[in-house]
Amino acid sequence: MTWLDTGVTALLRRGLTDLEGARAALADWPEEAAPVLDAVAATADPDLALAGVRHLRQHVPGLLQRLLDEPVLRRQLLAVLACSEALAQHLDRHPELVEELAQPARLPAREEMLQALASAVATGTEAAATDALRVAYRRLLLQVATVDVTAEDPGALLPQVARTLTDLADATLAAALQLARRTVPGADDVRLAVVAMGKCGARELNYVSDVDVVFVCEPALDEHGEPVTGTDRALAVGTRLAAAMTRACSAHTAAGTIWEVDAALRPEGKAGPLVRTLASMRGYYERWAKPWEFQALLKARPAAGDLELGRELVELVAPGVWSVGDTPGFVADTQAMRRRVIDLIPAREAGRELKLGEGGLRDVEFSVQLLQLVHGRTDESLRAPATLDALQALVEGGYVGRSDGAELAEAYRFERLLEHRVQLFRLRRTHLLPTEPEQLRRLARSVGLRSREAVEEAWLTTSRQVRTLHRRLFYSPLLEAVARIPSDRLRLTTAAARDWLRALGFLDPDQALHNIEVLTQGMTRAAGIQRQLLPAMLGWFAEAPNPDHGLLAFNQVSTALGSTSWYLRALRDEGAMAQRLARILATSRYAVDLLRRSPESVQLLAKTEDLVPRTHGQLCEATRASGRRHGDPEKAVAAIRSVRRRELFRVAAADVLGLLDVEQVGQALTDISTATIEAALDVVRRDTGTSDVPLALISMGRWGGQEMSYASDADAMFVVGDDLEEQQRSAASSAITRLRALMARPGPDPALPIDAGLRPEGKDGPMVRSLASYRTYYQRWSSTWEAQALVRATVGAGDVALARALLDTVEPLRWPEGGLSEQQRREIRRLKARMESERLPRGADPARHTKLGPGGLSDIEWTVQLLQLDHAHQVPGLRTTQTLTALRAARAEGLLAEEDAEALEEAWLLASRVRNTVMLVRGKASDSFPTDPVDLAAVAELLGHHGGSHLLEHYGRVTRRARSVVDRVFWGGA
Repeated sequence: MTWLDTGVTALLRRGLTDLEGARAALADWPEEAAPVLDAVAATADPDLALAGVRHLRQHVPGLLQRLLDEPVLRRQLLAVLACSEALAQHLDRHPELVEELAQPARLPAREEMLQALASAVATGTEAAATDALRVAYRRLLLQVATVDVTAEDPGALLPQVARTLTDLADATLAAALQLARRTVPGADDVRLAVVAMGKCGARELNYVSDVDVVFVCEPALDEHGEPVTGTDRALAVGTRLAAAMTRACSAHTAAGTIWEVDAALRPEGKAGPLVRTLASMRGYYERWAKPWEFQALLKARPAAGDLELGRELVELVAPGVWSVGDTPGFVADTQAMRRRVIDLIPAREAGRELKLGEGGLRDVEFSVQLLQLVHGRTDESLRAPATLDALQALVEGGYVGRSDGAELAEAYRFERLLEHRVQLFRLRRTHLLPTEPEQLRRLARSVGLRSREAVEEAWLTTSRQVRTLHRRLFYSPLLEAVARIPSDRLRLTTAAARDWLRALGFLDPDQALHNIEVLTQGMTRAAGIQRQLLPAMLGWFAEAPNPDHGLLAFNQVSTALGSTSWYLRALRDEGAMAQRLARILATSRYAVDLLRRSPESVQLLAKTEDLVPRTHGQLCEATRASGRRHGDPEKAVAAIRSVRRRELFRVAAADVLGLLDVEQVGQALTDISTATIEAALDVVRRDTGTSDVPLALISMGRWGGQEMSYASDADAMFVVGDDLEEQQRSAASSAITRLRALMARPGPDPALPIDAGLRPEGKDGPMVRSLASYRTYYQRWSSTWEAQALVRATVGAGDVALARALLDTVEPLRWPEGGLSEQQRREIRRLKARMESERLPRGADPARHTKLGPGGLSDIEWTVQLLQLDHAHQVPGLRTTQTLTALRAARAEGLLAEEDAEALEEAWLLASRVRNTVMLVRGKASDSFPTDPVDLAAVAELLGHHGGSHLLEHYGRVTRRARSVVDRVFWGGA
């Protein structure tokens, strides 16, 4: 007698029914192993779990102690042993896999499985590789099952498990094909695609299902795009490949089997050739295929082999799939087919058939598929291959009631979970609810129910519920009536469409209808894809500020790109890209203008990472490379400006989509401007023969401050080296004049004027000075305003050493020792007051002016610059050209109170965002809020406010707070 009471009552209390087996297994368990026994008692089948531990202890030294010490191993290993006799036996044969269960399980990623199975078949004989494939497959299956049987809510996890099982099937098919290619002569001369059908195609595979596939092959192409072999030979080799691959998956070996690869859904079924070419497939499906064959293709998906070829097949048959609902009698024939399936079920199995029986999985799947094929002819939102996804689409489209849809989805998940657990036990293809009490008990506990009676009752309740809903949906008179209407007559009437568009928010539904007609007219592939896209696009346009402009712009962009194959395909396949495009088109005239000039830039919307602004180095490389492609300077600079246009669209798109903050936008726009000017300067210097002449641009203003807006000019000063000959000086001056003219020239790309108004003596001073001339001027005659302007001076373009020499010259001027004199402080204030009174546009509301209004950009920047001029000689952190950097340094040094600095920063950021957003929305620069209510509402929405008045109120509060700080700090108020 051990420490444990092994009496009948004690064992039964722990859920153990194999009493003799339990006593034998527990005979040598020490007293401290009680937690392990408690964990065994909590599993789906304590007898199986305990027996599994007993067997594994023979192969895994110290297993019992490890189960006691390692809670992850204890939970996962016991759960697997209790749910799957087949996996328990596999662990017996491969005890090293126990180590994998010691780490928290996760569903393996698709690429991970592809790599693992490919490695398994990479070497060795065909027989050895086949066995290695089975072992590797079971190892991955063990990972999936471990996650599944230990999940807190396995029903909710079921779609992910099914997808992972499908990915595992794909990886197995790919590895089997890889192995077949090793053994079949001439395999490299053939493109073979494996197209998944049924549950595998829908990515909702069970643990053990026949994997339904169709094979298509073509001759491989040489480097010139020519076939390397004839079609007949390609078919012969392709057939051998497909057969070898099928054997690798389906055959029984010493290492077991995987599953059957079933190609019975191919054209002509088992009587037809195993492999066909794309042309043969086209001929069959265009001429002889029956409606049920197109229905079978609803879930077709490239799974392995040549995925592009597989996609071509799927695309080839798609029109037939989504027009099969037009076939006379389609609904009645489908209903009859379902009844025949039920009639073929043996009477003894009818009440236990989870898949085919009444109220089972097929009732859900047939109901969903029939609704898809009837309504999906015109509503492409329903064309989802997976049952639960399609059901959700039907609910969202109003074809199934919300409560009915929720009940049907819940029932389907529960029945699929039962099916999974039944199959997982012995890893056999079965869909029958067990009859043995111990199996029912295990099944119940594995799905979270208390007893075998509970699982039987749950099955009966669920199947009754499914049967009721199935009859309501599948045999609906309305469904058959709709199916009798040809697809072309299911379109909305013009009047109904006009009302619908108006309800969506289109202000000019007639123009919207015209744009829709232009996009969808004709029977071209492009028009077909547009018909798929437009329902979603219209909804996304409606969610944006200006749906009418969005649809018009979409029409224009699509017209410009209609002949390019990637455009519509990308929009169709990359849902996020289409949504991003719709948002941008219906929000930003500025971005649309850029896109019209360069419609191929829409490719940037495919991936979020493509919208990340490029670095200064990347921009310089791109602009200079574009400039070097052209010998003519005008063409070279035009090419450089076209690069700038694309980069501006990248930034604007990211800004509209909320991927950048205002500081990132300012830095990105600055980097674009700098790279553009640097590349253009290189072109001009080559053209004017001044490449060897020391010449530099000093960036000033917002360019120097690294905080440019979409409408900013590039403020600059120009410096040349000393001791130049007159001819060199003249050539340098000509180069600057040429540069400015080329950058400001009107054209298809936005101009970038280089403004020299901040140079010494302003517009009255010479455009270009030597370093010595600058030094003399700043030492003798410079004004206070010039010192203030130099606060933002930094290296712009050209000769870096020369630019830094000039900056060294002006250091004492912009960071004056001892700070500002009282006279200089008064001079700055007088200049600020005069600017406010003279530069504010006539009739403009100061409270709505983001630059010159109270608490606006000018207020904050002049306040910060005053602090810099006054204190930078003592505070190195203030020696910066950037407003916010200087402001934060002033706060850190106690020159500004925390709340005052926060008020100024908040106002500066808000005013900068408003100004950028006005430009994005209107496509025109303005420092004031829009007066047009529609534009104002669009600006507010883009800034996250509910309406223009809400934004104005918020802006007023923020700027009033900032102005009170400016009054005290800049103007010296109390």
